[in-house]
Amino acid sequence: MAEKKKKKRSIKDRRDGRFVKAPGLQTVMAYLYPKRTDCEVYMHKKIDATNLFPYLEKKNKAHPEFRTTLFHAAVTAMARMLKERPLMNRFIQGYRMYERDEISISFVAKRRFQDQAEETLMVVKPKDKDNLDSISRRIVGDLTEARKSEHATGGIDELLDKFAALPRFLLIIIIRFIRLMDFWGKNPKFLTEGDPNYTTILCANLGSIQAPAVYHHLNNYGTTSIFVTIGTFHKEEILMPDGKKELRTVVDLGAILDERIADGFYFARSLKLIEHIFKHPELLDKPIGEPSGYNYE
Repeated sequence: MAEKKKKKRSIKDRRDGRFVKAPGLQTVMAYLYPKRTDCEVYMHKKIDATNLFPYLEKKNKAHPEFRTTLFHAAVTAMARMLKERPLMNRFIQGYRMYERDEISISFVAKRRFQDQAEETLMVVKPKDKDNLDSISRRIVGDLTEARKSEHATGGIDELLDKFAALPRFLLIIIIRFIRLMDFWGKNPKFLTEGDPNYTTILCANLGSIQAPAVYHHLNNYGTTSIFVTIGTFHKEEILMPDGKKELRTVVDLGAILDERIADGFYFARSLKLIEHIFKHPELLDKPIGEPSGYNYE
């Protein structure tokens, strides 16, 4: 499937999003609750991943040089969800609603698994032709490159280090000016490119440090409307469709969303699609631009 054709830009568009005429309720909510942190909805789900782990094991056995993980599968599932559920790729800034032209998923990674180790910011921008294999290899390649050094070597990490070195009074003035430009959508690309606060989803792989999925607030700065935390996997008895309980492998997933971009019904169905993908991991082999065929009824 080809990438979505770009519409002609209007004067209300931003560089990072197209203006969307929102329904009356959502328009008024943007004025009543201008801060993203005022409109947070937290959703928690135990997702059945019993079928996913044998699938990943088989894939890794066939290609041991490219280790595919649960996190890679989750990122791919989220990318497919965003492709099929476009309202999830919206944001509100400056009292207006916008929709992005591209999907972007960001996360923070430790350069070393040590308390004192620095963190690095990573952004993945899946395209229609991408599937689990291509997304997994891109994440592994980016992480490998980032971990060659224990310190920032460029990009947003190095820019943040330069800002942090400024005197306090000067940093306060600059940050206030940046936030003003953020409101009007005028922040230059060098400030937003690679910044996880300007991506569709910011996620945290807490399972990699043996931590549960937790609530994490959204940020008023930037345009990110969704924060996802992925916790540990464990065995748990699940009530099956036939009414019987069965011991299954489940993964804790927490999602914090800006309720102004869509309604709870739309959010719930989007989460169900991710759950469906985990139960049918063969969908991860298909390009995300191809419909999943999931019946939302």
